[in-house]
Amino acid sequence: METSSVWLRTIISIGLLILGFWVGRGGMGLLTWLGRLTPDERDDRYWRVVGWLWWGVTGLMIASLILHVWEVVLEPLHGWGRTLYVWLGERGLSVLLIAGATSLALRLVPRLLQRVPVGTGEFSREQVRAQTLKSVLESVLQVLIVVLGVLFALSNLGLNVTALLAGAGVVGLGISLAAQNLIRDVLNGFFILLEDQYGVGDVITVGQLSGGVERFNLRITVLRDLEGRVHFIPNSTIQQVTVMSRDWARAVVDVSVAYETPVDRALEVIRSEAEAFYHDPEWRDKFTDQPPETLGIQQLADSGILIRVLLNAKPKEQWAIGREFRRRIKLRLDAEGIAIPYPTRRIVST
Repeated sequence: METSSVWLRTIISIGLLILGFWVGRGGMGLLTWLGRLTPDERDDRYWRVVGWLWWGVTGLMIASLILHVWEVVLEPLHGWGRTLYVWLGERGLSVLLIAGATSLALRLVPRLLQRVPVGTGEFSREQVRAQTLKSVLESVLQVLIVVLGVLFALSNLGLNVTALLAGAGVVGLGISLAAQNLIRDVLNGFFILLEDQYGVGDVITVGQLSGGVERFNLRITVLRDLEGRVHFIPNSTIQQVTVMSRDWARAVVDVSVAYETPVDRALEVIRSEAEAFYHDPEWRDKFTDQPPETLGIQQLADSGILIRVLLNAKPKEQWAIGREFRRRIKLRLDAEGIAIPYPTRRIVST
């Protein structure tokens, strides 16, 4: 065997190894992306098995091609390699170029959308809309790119794409009847987006679940609760949603004082502390322009008098404001000598 021939075959073999690595990694990435579309994390292991099978098939194909290049007769790999070599020469390279362009486009979509300004300052509806639209647009563009890539690849393989699409329409009708929940998910997600009911970054309650919206697309809403648990909610199951971060919020604080305390004095102390808290420079930017309201006696409870205070806050600030006001009012009541009641039990022996 001539030296030049050996070098040529070596270069081709190295190129085939690089090609195999690229095809295997690209297919694995596509399967991982498809796996993320499923709401149940338990399905991930099946996608990993399919991914390893893809790596195995790719490795077998590259091994067959290398055996054919070096003219090593090891059946059936040598025969497979000869068939693949002919196919690559006729149509395979164009299909691989389409696959490469599709993979590149899928990687470019999130990077390009990163340039879309979503705002990094104060939480606002504009920021929520921008983040939500960005999330939905990324999903739609990725699905569109994959569909177009598959159609172009099938067309280069000699298949009649027009007839395939016509047949897919008939099959799609049958699938739509079997996938009514999926269709309802998409329709409900579309109207949630259109009406701006909530979006990424909002804090919402759906049924018994509460948390921040981490991800939203036309099919599912992903919530993360206070304990860090992630909840995947199909949009079709959302019948009623409570948004706790829209436009403005309110911290409702009930302060209990003992029955022995003069009511008017307790009201004045609580009102004074609420006003001082509102005008504190460190906390002023977390409030709205509306000052606190001390409503008065809310309830004559078993162990004390309940006085209600309303603190109007900017979105997602109501919990911090409520906690800080409870701390301040406790210190103020202690300083004023006003007792906070607690349950007691009197035992009478006869």
